[in-house]
Amino acid sequence: VQLQASGGGLVQAGGSLRLVCFTSGIIPDINEMGWYRQAPGKQRDLVAVIRSGGSTNYADSVKGRFTISRDNAKNTVSLQMNSLKPEDAAVYYCNAAAIYSDILREDYWGEGTLVTVSS
Repeated sequence: VQLQASGGGLVQAGGSLRLVCFTSGIIPDINEMGWYRQAPGKQRDLVAVIRSGGSTNYADSVKGRFTISRDNAKNTVSLQMNSLKPEDAAVYYCNAAAIYSDILREDYWGEGTLVTVSS
């Protein structure tokens, strides 16, 4: 499985960016895809996930501003980010996960894409 993210860049506060993750290769048992982010000196945190059934989850800090979507035909997962804030600046990582239970999962990660938000 290969994941490749694109769409990061520099944007002013209040602006928008769209991240797209392209997936390739055999993806057995993947039932969740999403975006995580990591700011300098901080841990990697969940931003948004979308499950195979279409349900989604968002971090509280991005609810109402970010939208995750998935195109199964194109094998892509996207993150539309609106009303960006300086605190959204981070390296964003695409994730594909095979979740078997509460304690057993297999994760695949793409290389990150940098989002910078100027105030």
